[in-house]
Amino acid sequence: KLFFTDYGNAAKVERCDMDGMNRTWIVDSKIEQPTALALDLINKYVYWLDIYLESVEVVDYQGRRRQTITKGRQIRHLCGLAVFENYLYTINSDNLSILRINRYNGTDVQALARLDNAKEIRVYQKRPQAAARSHACEEEPHGAPGGCAHLCLLSSSYKARTCRCRTGFILGTDGRSCK
Repeated sequence: KLFFTDYGNAAKVERCDMDGMNRTWIVDSKIEQPTALALDLINKYVYWLDIYLESVEVVDYQGRRRQTITKGRQIRHLCGLAVFENYLYTINSDNLSILRINRYNGTDVQALARLDNAKEIRVYQKRPQAAARSHACEEEPHGAPGGCAHLCLLSSSYKARTCRCRTGFILGTDGRSCK
């Protein structure tokens, strides 16, 4: 799945399949300007910053069990969001510090370090990732991912895929080649 925020005409947090199909709103009320999003892939939670409402909130992948993690004026200066173990990590753009927020007790906020210029944050870990199961976009013996000439996008499950072409090309009638 692909998760994203939108604060155009109607602010929301959405999800869709990697090929853009099955677009679903998971948060569309009491939300104004969601600017950053992070996923807890293990427990299947979506965290986001709303700088207008000055809050950090969370829902599960279906948009249920919504909770406010923390709220207050300090949120309006935050940008970027990452989750790792018990904490959320973000950047305070006002004083360029990295903040660590306990995701279960939002009152536990600590400044970890200062940076010269940052707008986004990611957490990388040394721990090896679980092996990915085989999927429809795996490279075939001749090197084409999922048998697609240009792009292979996972669809509604790891067993389904949609082929797409780069800009300037049209998908062939076989659903795989690009002309």
